[in-house]
Amino acid sequence: MKQLQLFDDVVPKKPINVASVPMRSPFRYAGGKTWFVPYIRKWLRQYKGQCDFIEPFVGGGIVSLTVGFEDLAESVLMVEMDEDVASVWRTVLGSESRWLTDRIVSFDVTAMSAKQVLSEKPKSLRERAFQTILRNRLQHGGILAHGAGLLKNGENGKGLKSRWYPGTLKRRIDDIRYIKHKVEFIQGDGMQIMRKYSRNKNAVFFIDPPYTVAGRRLYKYYEIDNERLFALAAKITGDFIMTYDDAVEIERLADEYALEVKRVVMKTTHHTTKYELVIGKNLAWLED
Repeated sequence: MKQLQLFDDVVPKKPINVASVPMRSPFRYAGGKTWFVPYIRKWLRQYKGQCDFIEPFVGGGIVSLTVGFEDLAESVLMVEMDEDVASVWRTVLGSESRWLTDRIVSFDVTAMSAKQVLSEKPKSLRERAFQTILRNRLQHGGILAHGAGLLKNGENGKGLKSRWYPGTLKRRIDDIRYIKHKVEFIQGDGMQIMRKYSRNKNAVFFIDPPYTVAGRRLYKYYEIDNERLFALAAKITGDFIMTYDDAVEIERLADEYALEVKRVVMKTTHHTTKYELVIGKNLAWLED
């Protein structure tokens, strides 16, 4: 195994200005990849739309939605294990999306009304989807993991209403309805889907698993077998890129499976800069 050298592989880029990226997702997603969208465009343009895009850990879905809206692939497959997140995608991409937007627009947000809805056991998939969006928009940092609490002060001291944008949410969900014929959603194990399509030479995967450090705090399903994930990725016949936190464990796995690693700089929601890893078979496109 080669000796790893810190910061000898940084792509000399400034952090992406996320304000330049169209906001497509109904989620305010912790660990979202809005900042990575310009890199995804650059990566996929080499395929000129002639590929099947698969995202095994879709989360907030900004990457998959961008691929669908911008015709960067022939088809989009979104996969998510979390039942709450999945309820939103199943509803938004299904026959109940208009019910969901009507519910969002008509809901009068107060601490009392939000707590009332969130305390109820959902009786249907669409009710679970509404609860999930409500929690996502009104809990600290958009975190859906157990233990996250509702905002108190919100932006500029305006409380919960400062994070509830019903018109924006409706517009985003309505827009998604126009591309849903391009998109398939599966509620399930992302690694099983990777195995299923690993021999499809036309398939390209964007793999953004729960991160080693922050995953426990942010996600319900945060535990992942990184060794198994890298073994599956290495067997992909088509192409893939993986994003991960800058961890020595991850670099060593990439080295073990003869994968390329580059660091890219990003700006956090707290306006600090940090590095994340991009991993793939061939990352020459990243430096062009």
